[in-house]
Amino acid sequence: MPSTSERENREIEAANASGNTPVVFIHGLWVLPSSWANWVGFFEEAGYAALTPDWPDDPATVEEARANPEVLAKKTLKQIADHTTEIIKALDKKPALVGHSTGGLLAQMLAGQGLATVTVAIDPGVFRGVLPLPLSVLKSAGPFLADPRTRGRAITLSYDQFRYGWTNTLEATESKELYDTFHVAGSGIALVQMGNANLNPRTEAKVDTTNPDRGPLLIIDGEEDHTVPWAIANAAYKRQKRNPGVTEIVKVPNRGHSLTIDHGWREVAQTTLDFIKRFA
Repeated sequence: MPSTSERENREIEAANASGNTPVVFIHGLWVLPSSWANWVGFFEEAGYAALTPDWPDDPATVEEARANPEVLAKKTLKQIADHTTEIIKALDKKPALVGHSTGGLLAQMLAGQGLATVTVAIDPGVFRGVLPLPLSVLKSAGPFLADPRTRGRAITLSYDQFRYGWTNTLEATESKELYDTFHVAGSGIALVQMGNANLNPRTEAKVDTTNPDRGPLLIIDGEEDHTVPWAIANAAYKRQKRNPGVTEIVKVPNRGHSLTIDHGWREVAQTTLDFIKRFA
């Protein structure tokens, strides 16, 4: 029984009808598919068909998500990956994948299964084998990972936590605006799966980095990101370099984890588009 929503089905039908190369945008923790709205218009103007899959049970709006945060709990990485795979397989053309944060991890997981023509992982979440654990990560995620109740909860960031983890490079006015516009609760178990990736040999936070069908991959990371610091992104890049496909990494100066939704999003979107154009 298909689990795709009416909105997702409309995007699939439009992409297939257009004949254009599809680009699937995968969101991460603490935001919804609407966080890609600027990117959708940008890529469609460039001649691509944009799709923004939900995570299972994503509410349609930020307001609905805030009114019922528990619906966002207990979503595992495999459940999210399986749902996104269902959408990819409904497309007439193999898509490009673009993911941010946990979405960047998911994009790499799916690319490692041969489901992408080209992939861009932005500030990507940790997978097994990525070992660095910078202090900023311990400060931002450590309290959640230390709490055994996190696995079953939907985790909402306070504004101060969002400010430290996402918008540490921004003026306070823009930081508060982004929090009010985009932030929703996130699945605690998905966070724990990434946090425990190197402790649990059966973790779902695994990426096949050697599959020759992975396709070209670009990793983008904000220089000042507290949630996914450069050490983590660079460690992922070093593991992905084992792949015979093109593997590149870009550090964006003076940017934090909010680089896909803040005032500088277009610079990151252009870097992403330029890479995709080379291969799709």
